[in-house]
Amino acid sequence: MKTTSRVEADGFLRAPFAWYGLDEAFTGPRRLMQVGTAADGTVQHGSLGHGDEPSIKSEAGGAEKERFAVVVTVAANPVRRTGDGTGVLDATTVSSAAWLAGSGLLAHTWPASLDHALRDHWLDQQTETAFELADDLDGPAWTSLSLPVDGVPVPFHYRESEFGWVLAGSAGDVHIGAYGRGMSAYGLGFSQVKDLGAYGA
Repeated sequence: MKTTSRVEADGFLRAPFAWYGLDEAFTGPRRLMQVGTAADGTVQHGSLGHGDEPSIKSEAGGAEKERFAVVVTVAANPVRRTGDGTGVLDATTVSSAAWLAGSGLLAHTWPASLDHALRDHWLDQQTETAFELADDLDGPAWTSLSLPVDGVPVPFHYRESEFGWVLAGSAGDVHIGAYGRGMSAYGLGFSQVKDLGAYGA
């Protein structure tokens, strides 16, 4: 099992927003994954893992049997000025969560027929596609799915691919994205994390 460094754990603890993970109906292992920060060090988003440790799909014989879900929490920020007042930071939206979830799934995916030397090219192409899909949440690639967040039904955008599934929605002052493989998204529920110690922090 991957251990979380103190630096990573501190990043989660410094976040100015609440983290979300799978609710108490999920009884499997939980772990911290990674945080994303702005240039000034402010934590902007991060991922919490549930279930198996994801491996690159074609490299591990058991990857086809993996069961995991990763929940991405993104601080909901409007367009805002940088700390020094010289620029503007992009707003975060549901599309931001969809993009982070889609690219997260790709990071653990690699078609078995692909040569090692071609993976970077394949990943660039797929990442661009994930970005375009995230930018068109009302497009035909997405369907609607209602899942509970802190016990309240919330609408999510949902799509499946040969590599797994991705979903994204909003809850209060955060956007929630998730991706997974081997676990049905339809049975999931999300809740605010009260104790990051359950994830190894």
